[in-house]
Amino acid sequence: MVSGPDGTRLPVVVVAGLHAEERLAAVEELTAGAVDAVVLRHDLRDASLGLVHRELRDAEGAFDTDSVPLVNDCACCALREDLLPRLLEIADEGRYGLAVVELWGGSDPHPAVELIAGGEVAGRPLEEAVELAGVVTAVEPERLIDELSVPDDLAEHGEHTAAGDQRTRAEALAHQVEYATTLAVPRTAAHTPGLALLRQLHPTARVVRLGTGGLTRAALGGFDVAAARDRVNPAIALLPQECDEAGVTTLVWERRHPLHPERLHRALELLVPAAQRSRGRFWLANRPDLMLAWDAAGANLAVEECGPWLTSLPDAAWDLYPPARRAAAALDWHPLHGDRVQQLSFTAEGLDVDGITELLDSCLLTDAELAAGEPGWKALPDAFQDLLDPVHL
Repeated sequence: MVSGPDGTRLPVVVVAGLHAEERLAAVEELTAGAVDAVVLRHDLRDASLGLVHRELRDAEGAFDTDSVPLVNDCACCALREDLLPRLLEIADEGRYGLAVVELWGGSDPHPAVELIAGGEVAGRPLEEAVELAGVVTAVEPERLIDELSVPDDLAEHGEHTAAGDQRTRAEALAHQVEYATTLAVPRTAAHTPGLALLRQLHPTARVVRLGTGGLTRAALGGFDVAAARDRVNPAIALLPQECDEAGVTTLVWERRHPLHPERLHRALELLVPAAQRSRGRFWLANRPDLMLAWDAAGANLAVEECGPWLTSLPDAAWDLYPPARRAAAALDWHPLHGDRVQQLSFTAEGLDVDGITELLDSCLLTDAELAAGEPGWKALPDAFQDLLDPVHL
């Protein structure tokens, strides 16, 4: 593997976060705690106009600023065309000991990290010269509950990443928190419901207080791209465990019987706003072969197809799926339903655990409906067609 002039690769830390003050504080702490750090930032405030503002800065200030086109209305394309070549140039130069990539407010760190980890410049793999050292999301816990409870779009706050970016702030915030392995919070963050919610959304993340000197050590601990990909993959993701702390509760609802599509669809207007965050995987009686992903935040729900349940496939086809997926299916196999399972987690302050459980249980097929078998199930009304286009509720 090729490396920099001194035989090492340039460590890169990606910093994300909707909360600009905390994000900037995290970037400053990382650069102050490293020798000869450089910050690469792509400002998307004019994304709707098709422009990206690039800035590179180090201890002496900004030294490379420019405005470049937002190619194909795609933030990832802009990073591929502009960020990756500059990272490679900086690594080859050998002047800096750390590169901090500061993402724009509404940016999802997942695609940015995949680009850096697997990107190429003129046919040369970026990994020859750089190594992904960490991913940080900076967040103010005191704002978390309110912002995960409203359906505001990123574009309403000027935090979108492209003219066609229709994501909500809650959706972006939840994905930022759940992907990073280090969560940076203000030094003054108290043990409040907001901090409890943060810990329950991502129980395995390391929560570090800004200004205490621990961020650089945590952020440079290394980042497993494949493990992070699996962690947010709805087909195999481990959901948060049940918890009740500081008034914030996580419920994990798990059942084996199929859900009645029409009854569940009617229940969505109560289920979706019942939690600041809910996610998981489920199956509908009229679509018995299809695994569906549930992803809700800020009273908005996205339902997406994520491939077949393995029980619907011939044994030979199992080899087409990752070992983690096959292992998860085999370990939790049901004699009647195979790997098909309802697994949904709901997290919120003041969560009505009994009410949600009762409502979801009422959406399962009754014994009489189960007795009709798959031919009868498939004849049930296809109430989820509107959400599987996909669109947002």
